[in-house]
Amino acid sequence: MKKKKKIQLFDCVNNAILLLVALICVCPFLYVFFVATSNGTFLQRGEVTFFPKGFNLEAFKYILGNSKFNVWTGMRNSFVYTIGGTLVSMAITYVTAYVLSRERMKSRFILMGAFIVTWVFDAGIIPQYIIYNKLGFIDNPWVMIIPGAINTQFLIITKTFIEGIPKELEEAAFVDGANDWTILTKVFLPLSKTIMATIGTFYAVAIWNQYLIPQIYLKSDNLKVIQQVLKEVVITDAGASTAFKNVIINDITLNQQNLKSAAIFIAMLPIVLVYPFVQKYFKKGIMIGAVKG
Repeated sequence: MKKKKKIQLFDCVNNAILLLVALICVCPFLYVFFVATSNGTFLQRGEVTFFPKGFNLEAFKYILGNSKFNVWTGMRNSFVYTIGGTLVSMAITYVTAYVLSRERMKSRFILMGAFIVTWVFDAGIIPQYIIYNKLGFIDNPWVMIIPGAINTQFLIITKTFIEGIPKELEEAAFVDGANDWTILTKVFLPLSKTIMATIGTFYAVAIWNQYLIPQIYLKSDNLKVIQQVLKEVVITDAGASTAFKNVIINDITLNQQNLKSAAIFIAMLPIVLVYPFVQKYFKKGIMIGAVKG
């Protein structure tokens, strides 16, 4: 009986700690939202400590409705790059992992070693720029999709997951006359929902949050991603001096803090909304893919 009470007490303490960690993680996100939805007058007076004062959504309407911020263009491009890049990366990563996990592939260790070398040793930005320039990726939207189509870390996780699928399924399929493509799509892929959801989430987050690659290679305004728009809105002096003068709308004052917080929240929100849909696969996919057996 005492042992049972100790276990219950441990569970309560553990749950309390996890809840505290969750609140710590959520607080910055909420604070950005509360600043964005507060009246700028209270912000200027320093009266907003955490919860909003003079709650309103005018900052979001102003950011989204003002064409000079290019928020809609950035959001559209980020969605296109993220969806396209994630689908391409998942397909190429899974096919490559399947090939490298087959024992009949004699040179699989050499190929895997080549992937690991490129993962460990990075040539740097200048050689990368020269190569991308030769391949025509400068000011080309494909730079957000093709070069990063395979992440070695996610490839290793996927390969380990596939190696954990019983070989008897593949042997039975071969006996029934199936080829490699049929086995890949009809046998292995339906069993890989967890790992596909996991690496898909990783790829989507990485592409959505990508800043350095688009900043270097995407120069045209119609190709820029939301992170570049956010940088121009929040960081650049030009944005602070011209775009963020105080605005009064419906007797509500919008200042720099309101508008910058609204822009940051808009950029964060879409990728945050992805997690609830893949959460049930996430932990299981990581554990299965990381440990063989």
